[in-house]
Amino acid sequence: FRAMADGKLLPLIVFSIVFAGVLTTMGRRGESVSQLVLGLNDALMKFVMLLMKVAPLGIFCLVAAQFGQVMGDEAFTEKLGSLAWYMAAVIGGLAVHFFVTLPAILFLFTRRNPYRFIVQMSEAVLTAFSTASSSATLPVSLECAERRAGVSRRSVEFVLPLGATINMDGTALYEAVAAMFIAQGLGIHLGPVEQATIVVTATLAAIGAAGIPQAGLVTMVIVLSAVGLPLGAIGLLFTVDVVLDRFRTAVNVFGDAVGAAVVEKAFRTIGVGRAD
Repeated sequence: FRAMADGKLLPLIVFSIVFAGVLTTMGRRGESVSQLVLGLNDALMKFVMLLMKVAPLGIFCLVAAQFGQVMGDEAFTEKLGSLAWYMAAVIGGLAVHFFVTLPAILFLFTRRNPYRFIVQMSEAVLTAFSTASSSATLPVSLECAERRAGVSRRSVEFVLPLGATINMDGTALYEAVAAMFIAQGLGIHLGPVEQATIVVTATLAAIGAAGIPQAGLVTMVIVLSAVGLPLGAIGLLFTVDVVLDRFRTAVNVFGDAVGAAVVEKAFRTIGVGRAD
């Protein structure tokens, strides 16, 4: 409660994970608490969606204020160039994760051809890019993974719905880069400890990000608070987040598909079998 009152979000995340784990071990005794938490989550999600309906007006005001400030600054072109480098850093990092890290994991654990797997999942990846929503892409992801990529139904139905909620690897990468960009833009030096805190917090915060467009901006508050960066600096990211959101969602969806293929291999190893 003290951490909540002081706005220390990282201890809250750790507590929530441990508390949820304890609830899963209590059986029926923990069901009432679980239902209460789920009900509160559903209510808060509806509240957030209500706010999202007026968000375009608020975002316009924030962007207009930031744009008005920099237009009166002689370093306008320099700041514009910094924003372009920030976009390049995010897209470059996501590209390395999409075309190198995830294919390497897929090949090492399943011996599949990773780039053929990318082609098989291309419809889901393109849908994710166009909708910027992991949840909206889920039906297409299920179809592609099972029908085109040949992943077992047991693994697909277990991993993909879960991954659409908690496996936000692209979002975690984006949030870490965004926090570093904000710190550099404000002239704030972050040492190794602060950078490590950003990595851990971005990973944990991404787990709680909803599978809806621009949900990463909401969890960015957690990352910035963890290292003491001003929350108002998020306004610097609004102008380009619509574009970057599509790239990180595509990575999230492909990461879920890779996870389903790896888990299918694990099922076979422990003798669960291919249940179609």
